[in-house]
Amino acid sequence: MVSLLLLRGDLRIIASEAQERPAFYEHTIVTPYCRQDVLRILRIHAKQLRAWERAGLLASSEFYTFQDLVQLRKLRDLRATRLSAASIRASISAMRNVSGMANPLLEAGAVRTGSHVAFRYSGAMMDPIARQFVFDFEFASDDRLAKVGDSPTSLAAREGRLQALFFEAIRNEETSRVNEASALYDQILEIDPLHAPACINLGTILYNQRQFSRAEELYRRATEADPGYALAFFDLGNVLDEVHRLPDAIEAYRTAVRVAPNYADAHYNLALAYERTGERRKALRHWTTYIKLDPIGPWANHARCQARKILERDSLAIVHRSGRMTPQYSSLARQHSAQRIGLVTPQLQ
Repeated sequence: MVSLLLLRGDLRIIASEAQERPAFYEHTIVTPYCRQDVLRILRIHAKQLRAWERAGLLASSEFYTFQDLVQLRKLRDLRATRLSAASIRASISAMRNVSGMANPLLEAGAVRTGSHVAFRYSGAMMDPIARQFVFDFEFASDDRLAKVGDSPTSLAAREGRLQALFFEAIRNEETSRVNEASALYDQILEIDPLHAPACINLGTILYNQRQFSRAEELYRRATEADPGYALAFFDLGNVLDEVHRLPDAIEAYRTAVRVAPNYADAHYNLALAYERTGERRKALRHWTTYIKLDPIGPWANHARCQARKILERDSLAIVHRSGRMTPQYSSLARQHSAQRIGLVTPQLQ
């Protein structure tokens, strides 16, 4: 259980959409984050961050603001939909040209539509490359936004209010004022009960306070509000594991990796869970995926060790059943399997 908890780290959820910047946005003094902070909070690799910088999606820097984290989170989520960096860059550039926005990722919501990025702003959604408005199925089916009398202006003001509360809650968390942060998240959820980032952050506070039932309720609400939110399913898996509901935890982790196939930590926790249910071959598949996704991370050595143990145990079981595999062949087979999944480096002859 300890490994599952240690993985959580200092995770903080960033608001998924900033449709309208709050009034204090330009004047707020923010805490700088170093590159390692960014990698830890957003669960991305240094190689991925460098690739985004080379692609011109953001400027290279050693320190980042909270607004940079908002932008990076959106980039991460867009890339998780397998949209290329070139397509994202082209959509951002086109949106700047047609809207006059300085930074569309900060000033508007961003979602994938076909091979492009569409941007939500003031109650409408636009594909800037096609230079046309797009019908927003998600917002059209949302009863929260379908009230008579709701205008783009009032909706933008509402979103600005939610964003301001969310920023303030984050700052309270950064200064260890957890009770104040919890009160602000509760206030957000009174305005918008399906505000997924607030559900996640408040759920994590309650999780750390061992209020598992309430945390589970909030995580589930986040998954219902945004079925594509892999982190919500990951956190749901953690709390279900904590209360010893392992089959349910496995299903939550499986959903997380189905939504985000490159979510390394979800593969790691899923491998641990499968080992505890005795499903070693399923565990091996997720250990090897984790190793490929995070070959030099702090948990990579543990993943390699667990994968080796499964390979060695299964090789011995094959020998025991058949009685025909020679020790030399068994050793070579294990070495070949280990090389194939990246556990060892083949030696050149």
